[in-house]
Amino acid sequence: MIKLTPLLATVAGAIVTLGATGVVLAGSPGIAGDPNGDSGARAPAGRGAQGGAIVVDWNRELLRIVQTPGAQPATVHPTRSFALLQTAIYDAVVTITRNTSPLLVSVDAPRDARPDAAAAAAGHTILSSLYPAMTPALDRQLADELARIPAGRQTDLGIKIGDNIAAQLLAARADDGSAAVPPPFRPGSLPGDYQPTPPGFVPPVFTHWAGVTPFVLRSASQFRPAPPPALTSDAYARALNEVESLGRDTSTTRTADETVVGRFWAPAIWNTWNAIAEDAAVAHHASLERAAALFAALDVTFADSAIAFYDAKYAYQLWRPISAIRLADTDGNPATIGDPTWTPLANTAPDPSYPGAHSTISAAGAAVLGAFFGDRDRIQVTSPALPGVVRSFDRYSDVAIEAGLSRIFAGQHTRIDDVAGQQLGHDIARFVLRETGLGPVGLGVRP
Repeated sequence: MIKLTPLLATVAGAIVTLGATGVVLAGSPGIAGDPNGDSGARAPAGRGAQGGAIVVDWNRELLRIVQTPGAQPATVHPTRSFALLQTAIYDAVVTITRNTSPLLVSVDAPRDARPDAAAAAAGHTILSSLYPAMTPALDRQLADELARIPAGRQTDLGIKIGDNIAAQLLAARADDGSAAVPPPFRPGSLPGDYQPTPPGFVPPVFTHWAGVTPFVLRSASQFRPAPPPALTSDAYARALNEVESLGRDTSTTRTADETVVGRFWAPAIWNTWNAIAEDAAVAHHASLERAAALFAALDVTFADSAIAFYDAKYAYQLWRPISAIRLADTDGNPATIGDPTWTPLANTAPDPSYPGAHSTISAAGAAVLGAFFGDRDRIQVTSPALPGVVRSFDRYSDVAIEAGLSRIFAGQHTRIDDVAGQQLGHDIARFVLRETGLGPVGLGVRP
């Protein structure tokens, strides 16, 4: 029997009552041994002998897919895929362990079914459905994982449960608005109105994404930031003049390290934070259930953050710094000076400026990882934009701060965009952690 939890009932048009959602996290679990974290102990049958490695492996596979040219549909935001993958894995695991209620979908499951087999099957079903061209590689990964799990009735039950939950989740989200045709964008003509930017003047992307049904948020606009300051305000002038100086391609005020930062954080920010979370899960020896909870919380938060920041971007349609600086003589602010030759360090992303996506996702990622592991941690980050460069941090919050500032150094955003994005991401993460019960008290979440 399939059951939809209250969080998904409105999506599927069903009304189901389940118990309160909450996660019981082991204090010091082990990623490849006993799921309860007892060093050297054998994992009891039905509790996942491979630990959190299965969750990390499927996440890495999705990272590989979304970074493969042409694999990701251009009008479907990748955060949706991560959320579907990790929600299916989490729900498959806890449906069997019964330590807490599933997040979105559950089935009646015998307690002796293997949750590691269920996790592997759920991951495979989600990704092969979303990316059918990748099925051969996904089949091999599933076969490799199942080869490390004892064959038998318990494993067979786990596979069926994982497949079933993934299929039900895909069906429930089939009409969530993600398949809508993006409406054409018609730019305004007033100072401050967003315009497609040079050099390509590409039409803005994801004009439909605010219409996608959130996973946890009540609406896309639930935490919509207040409008940005007026173009004639001192705050606007300070922010624009800062990025005019620091974000120019030939800036003389940006330090060498700030130039590295501006380039380092250019790739898709949700990918970077998922890689950070993978490292954290391994370093903290996360059990199967703890790793599943971590990635479900992280990627559902990212999916809802993307819906929310696109809602705000297209609600306010604020021009990007390259437009604002080149046309500053038209903004009515005597403290800004137009420079029609100004060019940023990096090509401008094709969507409105406010709030910053990097800042939103980074604040959300830091909040979720801090909830599970505490803000202080040993963190090393790499980037495909600068192979061989490693950035080291002592706090997740410091990672979020640098990622947000990087967009000023790259000439992509003003500090106004950064501050609004940081607040938006923080608000969404706190709400998701509380609403789902995935952020237990004592792990860094503030009331």
